[in-house]
Amino acid sequence: MADQSNLTGTVLNMKDLVSYQTGSVVSRTIIGKSVGTVTVFAFDSGQGLSEHTAPFDAMVQIIDGTADITIEGSPFKVRQGEMIIMPANKPHALKANEKFKMILTMIRKQ
Repeated sequence: MADQSNLTGTVLNMKDLVSYQTGSVVSRTIIGKSVGTVTVFAFDSGQGLSEHTAPFDAMVQIIDGTADITIEGSPFKVRQGEMIIMPANKPHALKANEKFKMILTMIRKQ
């Protein structure tokens, strides 16, 4: 794996940027700017994020496995290669019924 202190100008497989850890959710911020963030997550089976809201739209891209995502009470099964947008200020939750990795891109409103 490449030096992870600076990823600029480096070709990487997104799946390799975080590793699964038993009983845990692992995250790594790839880009953190005032206008938004890009974070890679690895969820072990049985892990998740409880229902919450965020003040910004967030796009989830599944890069490994399958995620169960609920937005305003509506369930979605999002698979590797698929994405979903979670709208700002709407309750949402994520659950790993099997382990999965995702990219979370949040764009802050101006």
